[in-house]
Amino acid sequence: MAFRTSRHGPAPSSRHPQPPTQHPQSGTRRPGPDARRRRLPMRFVLPLLILLALMAMLMLRGYAHSEILADHRVQPEAATDKVPEKILKGGPVIDTRSGRTTSLSVPDHRLVLTFDDGPDPTWTPKVLDVLKAHRAHAVFFVTGTMASRYPELVQRMVEEGHEVGLHTFNHPDLSYQSKKRIDWELSQNQLALAGAAGIRTSLFRPPYSSFADAMDNKSWPVTQYIGTRGYITVVNNTDSEDWQKPGVEEIIRRATPHGGKGAIVLMHDSGGDRQQTVQALDRFLPDLQHQGYEFQNLTEALRAPSAHTEVTGLELWKGKAWVYLVQASEKVTDALVVGIAIIGVLVFTRFGLMLLLSAAHARRVRRKDFRWGPAPITEPVSVLVPAYNEAKCIENTVRSLMASEHPIEVIVIDDGSSDGTARIVEGLRLPNVRVVRQLNAGKPAALNRGLANARYDIIVMMDGDTVFEPATVRELVQPFADPSVGAVAGNAKVGNRDSLIGAWQHIEYVMGFNLDRRMYDILRCMPTIPGAVGAFRRSALERVGGMSDDTLAEDTDITMALHRDGWRVVYAEKARAWTEAPESVQQLWSQRYRWSYGTMQAIWKHRRALVERGPSGRFGRVGLPLVSLFMVLAPLLAPLIDVFLLYGIVFGPTQKTIVAWLGVLAIQAACAAYAFRLDRERMTHLISLPLQQILYRQLMYVVLLQSWITALTGGRLRWQKLRRTGVVEAPGSIPRQRAARSGNDRRPVG
Repeated sequence: MAFRTSRHGPAPSSRHPQPPTQHPQSGTRRPGPDARRRRLPMRFVLPLLILLALMAMLMLRGYAHSEILADHRVQPEAATDKVPEKILKGGPVIDTRSGRTTSLSVPDHRLVLTFDDGPDPTWTPKVLDVLKAHRAHAVFFVTGTMASRYPELVQRMVEEGHEVGLHTFNHPDLSYQSKKRIDWELSQNQLALAGAAGIRTSLFRPPYSSFADAMDNKSWPVTQYIGTRGYITVVNNTDSEDWQKPGVEEIIRRATPHGGKGAIVLMHDSGGDRQQTVQALDRFLPDLQHQGYEFQNLTEALRAPSAHTEVTGLELWKGKAWVYLVQASEKVTDALVVGIAIIGVLVFTRFGLMLLLSAAHARRVRRKDFRWGPAPITEPVSVLVPAYNEAKCIENTVRSLMASEHPIEVIVIDDGSSDGTARIVEGLRLPNVRVVRQLNAGKPAALNRGLANARYDIIVMMDGDTVFEPATVRELVQPFADPSVGAVAGNAKVGNRDSLIGAWQHIEYVMGFNLDRRMYDILRCMPTIPGAVGAFRRSALERVGGMSDDTLAEDTDITMALHRDGWRVVYAEKARAWTEAPESVQQLWSQRYRWSYGTMQAIWKHRRALVERGPSGRFGRVGLPLVSLFMVLAPLLAPLIDVFLLYGIVFGPTQKTIVAWLGVLAIQAACAAYAFRLDRERMTHLISLPLQQILYRQLMYVVLLQSWITALTGGRLRWQKLRRTGVVEAPGSIPRQRAARSGNDRRPVG
């Protein structure tokens, strides 16, 4: 697996969509990279194609299991006045081909055993074993669904000398069906036979058929039409009624003809437990053979040419392709079922851990006697604000820091901005605020530059689009009273939550991030100190080499490095910071793509922790698996919930499917409500939770799938600078005169 971060062009933190460029000679404008991406959005097309392929496999599997297009209606008895008398009083073999209306009976002392509804993977092999042991032949009327799923059994039937007949594909009552549907049932059944054994057959048995005298005005037209398609209809004149499981003795009694007459005996090798059928067959065959009976194929008994015709050429390959696809759909669906089971276990495990451990965390830190150390932290701290083209946000950010209740120095590191970010900060002329300029080198380099210029031993880091509350810094640094604490994660909040996409991110931040941080704090394997609000002990940073640009998630990278070095990383719930979340799907995709890919890079970078000892090994064997399962695997598999939901609503047990999905949603809502209660947030934002669960999952699926593809192919992922509007201000911050903005500053959702 190759993880690479692009090093071409601007430094990582400054990489942003390029505007259209102007051709130097013609003066015409050429579309920039964004325009090209819009013309070919492969990041959306590829995941969509994969989802459609999975849905197609699921539907094919449903069709092969008679869940799609199945018709289970059975026609009640009707009048028989339109059925020829010679058919009603004739034999069980009915031939209406070429305008004929004839029937045939099996000669005396010849029995044609027929088995319906197979092949079955459990009982058909046992039936075949008994027939082989007693050197008997039979006719198997197979359905297309079963023949497609178990082609090796059809092949065995043919190889061992048995005949195969059609029993339709989905087993519907054909008297309810149109001629087009009848043709479809026959052709699909033949297609399955061609793929399974390379043959066609001229034998047909209608589903739900009985004796010839049971033919009525509804079934007779079907029999006539079947004849025009080249088939001989085979019913029976001796019914073992084994499907009722009356007992071995009773099955033998019902299957035995009287007076040495020939018969076509109806049995079943599928459709349920056929143990009695197998046991009865093992006794029935030798008993009647001793009485002079022969057990033959139908054409053998009638002294007629074989019903089988070899299939070659295109028809053979079409059949093989069909069987291959059905087999593939079975395997894919089995994998999907495993996937849905995994995601179910992961989701409920995560919910359980979050609820139990976050409650334990809240009880611990909210006790009246809880203290991080013997004395509170009161010494000044350094606040680092890396900034690249943050002109719209930087004033709000710096002014919010000036309202801090804790003594601070502020260092704004201007990373080669081209929009006057540094001049804006300098123009404010605020005390204890310094600007450090550097050529564009990326966020990690900017933070390291700020660290080199910081005066104090505790370092607070924040983004240039984030604002702090007055108490944020004070609450953020108190855990450093414990000398084992090397870093502290704050409580990042979405400031622009008035749009639908902002509300979704608000739910995600409160539930997905902050509950997670409480859980990881208890487990002592916090994976990420958020770039928007985090604090570090200077000595801890220096011991691990400072901020690294090896990955696109430098915050996750440094956090994992601190764990491996033996430092505790904790969560300070009262250290609230308000950040401006992406306001369009495009921006959100860009941000989460970077986060996902960067997280995967960090996991890969620190993979040796899995086999190391000490604190590094503990994090490797606890933290890395949890992060991989909950942050990478679970979101990647989550769309399976929606695939099965859609399938269940359209084709499956709709009511049960909806109830199951609502049950999962109720559990998610309960977790979200608990998270909102812990964070003292208004519950009204949870109104959009159901829609978030349906749509947001798909976006995360696209992001993670694209990240996997980028990782596996060794692609280079470039940072993208998100468009900011500067609309977020913290409660209690120093106010300023808001400049009028163009409506274009706020981009619509979508």
